[in-house]
Amino acid sequence: MTTLLWGVLPYVAFALLVAGLIWRYRYDKYGWTTRSSQVHDSKLLNIASPAFHYGILFVLAGHLVGLFVPKSWTDPIGVGEHTYHVFSLYGGTAAGALAVAGALLLVHRRRTHAPIFRATTVNDKLMYVVLLAAIAMGMAAKLTHSTGDGYNYHASIALWARSLFTLQPKTYLMEGVPVLYRVHATIGMALIALVPYTRLVHVFSAPVQYLFRPYAVYRGRDPRQLGSRPERRGWERTGV
Repeated sequence: MTTLLWGVLPYVAFALLVAGLIWRYRYDKYGWTTRSSQVHDSKLLNIASPAFHYGILFVLAGHLVGLFVPKSWTDPIGVGEHTYHVFSLYGGTAAGALAVAGALLLVHRRRTHAPIFRATTVNDKLMYVVLLAAIAMGMAAKLTHSTGDGYNYHASIALWARSLFTLQPKTYLMEGVPVLYRVHATIGMALIALVPYTRLVHVFSAPVQYLFRPYAVYRGRDPRQLGSRPERRGWERTGV
């Protein structure tokens, strides 16, 4: 079971992720969408969606730092185990709570608005269950080991996660990990495998290039610069 969970399942999840992305891109480009329901209700969505997305972005950033930034990088700048534990405990819990609150509001909105609920598929329901379970289990694991310096997963889970990229998974490191952390990791791998087959696929098409686009210059119709060209209807001055 140790080999299956920590030596095989991670690669199965990654294979399903890659295969799903390729399949969706080749055969379901028009389905590569969040299937926005804003047209049915936007008031609650304007609160729930930013809360969830900001919360989940901070959660992901915390996982990337915690799992893939080794202690040899953080110790020289004065970030010891206790400092990291305190920051992770309060910052991670706040980010997780924000993501859970946003997700619950999205679920409430989807359940209480008939047109949105009718458009909700079994796929959507499964995605919400796995997503909320992953976040909630991560928060439970952190809060359960909140005293002192907490659980030092840098010496176990982080080393195991980094060993996956060398194709030599150190499965033995996960044998002594607390149960809640192991459940959280398992649900997390299931969530990774589900991403391409649900609306979560849109995370791979975020408009990042928008941040680097050139400025859009809008030119006004200044009568002093019209020259001999007549001023046409639609460009008339309004006296403002």
